[in-house]
Amino acid sequence: MLSRWIPAAGRQRGLLARLGSRAYSYGRVFDAAARDGELRVFVVAGEVSGDSLASRLMASLRKLSPVPVRFAGVGGELMCKEGLQSLFPMEEIAIMGLWELLPHIYNVKRKIKDTLDAAILFRPHAVVTVDSKGFSFRLLQQLKCRYNQKVDSPLHVHYVAPSFWAWKGGESRLSKLHNFVDHMLCILPFEDEICRLHGLPATYVGHPLLDDAAGLNVAGTSLQHKNVDSELSPDMSMRQRSGEAFSLEHGLSSDATILTMLPGSRMQEVARMLPIFFRTVQHLSHTLNDLSLVIPVAPHRDVRTYVENVVRSVPFPVVLIPGGSLEKRYGAFNASKAALCTSGTAVMELMLAKLPCVVAYQAHFLTECFIHLRKKINFISLPNILLDSPIVPEILFRACTDKNLAAKLSEVIFNDEVRQLQVGSAERMLQVLYEPIKRQGNLFAEELGDSGLSSDVYSPSTIAALTVLYTDKHRRMVHRN
Repeated sequence: MLSRWIPAAGRQRGLLARLGSRAYSYGRVFDAAARDGELRVFVVAGEVSGDSLASRLMASLRKLSPVPVRFAGVGGELMCKEGLQSLFPMEEIAIMGLWELLPHIYNVKRKIKDTLDAAILFRPHAVVTVDSKGFSFRLLQQLKCRYNQKVDSPLHVHYVAPSFWAWKGGESRLSKLHNFVDHMLCILPFEDEICRLHGLPATYVGHPLLDDAAGLNVAGTSLQHKNVDSELSPDMSMRQRSGEAFSLEHGLSSDATILTMLPGSRMQEVARMLPIFFRTVQHLSHTLNDLSLVIPVAPHRDVRTYVENVVRSVPFPVVLIPGGSLEKRYGAFNASKAALCTSGTAVMELMLAKLPCVVAYQAHFLTECFIHLRKKINFISLPNILLDSPIVPEILFRACTDKNLAAKLSEVIFNDEVRQLQVGSAERMLQVLYEPIKRQGNLFAEELGDSGLSSDVYSPSTIAALTVLYTDKHRRMVHRN
């Protein structure tokens, strides 16, 4: 989609050169990069969703930067394809949960020190940490101490705000983040205003789901128009063709009942949830015609090995596809009748694909107790949170048993009213995400004052890259508006 609005390389560099020649500063990172003749960005991501976000941001920075870009840091396969040489495998810091973290504390502390030393040596203009707040915030805190308020200290940007709104006392902690985070990139439309109210500069850059929708080219039109339903949601004929092509490619019968399983991306959650998912499906196997399963596998060597070993003992056909492939993942969704999903980003993808699902999650007993004591929201899935309604069924913690999941999945498969509730809510959710990003895109297009940009500047990764490059100017611009 970016190719639709980004000018040709020569014209783009000419535009940015004109911007850089203006009398006033056009952004801390932009000015420093222009001075040094290159843009140096240190990027850190600790999990699969962060790897995807960071890789898209890296691609957009390279296209928008007036000078060559160099990257360093920690990331996964997608970031490495964009030119990163990761300091160590990203999976070594992909740990979630309080109790689950304890055995790994020493190793994580060592990784923070190694990453800190590498960042200092790299002399970045910007440090961008993506999600993984436990690792990211400790790294940024220690970096801030090392630089000790030096004039040439890099801009600290954190991409994906922590879910402060979900926890008791969470919002009060935002003011402390300002000590080591210069700017927050938010993916939910209500987060940036709350951050700013607590003294933390922030920009809503859009949920990555909108980049997915554009990347799939589901309607072949620009995102700048107002009809979100036709732009972002695949029509029935396109979904049907995609599903049929997927079934044909993998030798699945046209009469087969296909279920997608999304057990997560971290090794610990896949090992916990996948056996429960298989037992769940076994409860329903006698009621489903020609049952077949599809599992998008996270790009993690240990996860791939584990899943491949487990599926050997499953009594029905299982198709494994690379979870990093947007086309294959949505092809599987379009071919499926329903999905079982571990809570996370994948729930939003299923909503975009209009595939009804059941969300499941288990954690260590102590982690569960902590969540019950501290949470202040009723839902765990983002579609339910955004629409403030139990659109997607959630079976969580001790209630997350194979029998309970089987009962709810059966309802999702066979009850048309339950299915339609999820399918019919997809457009509402997309509208909630899309409307604010149009305003952000218009602000940038107006400020940069170029017809090539103003035609379409509504991609989340592009908004994020522009914010990193022009954050000082953008901050003044937002306050003025």
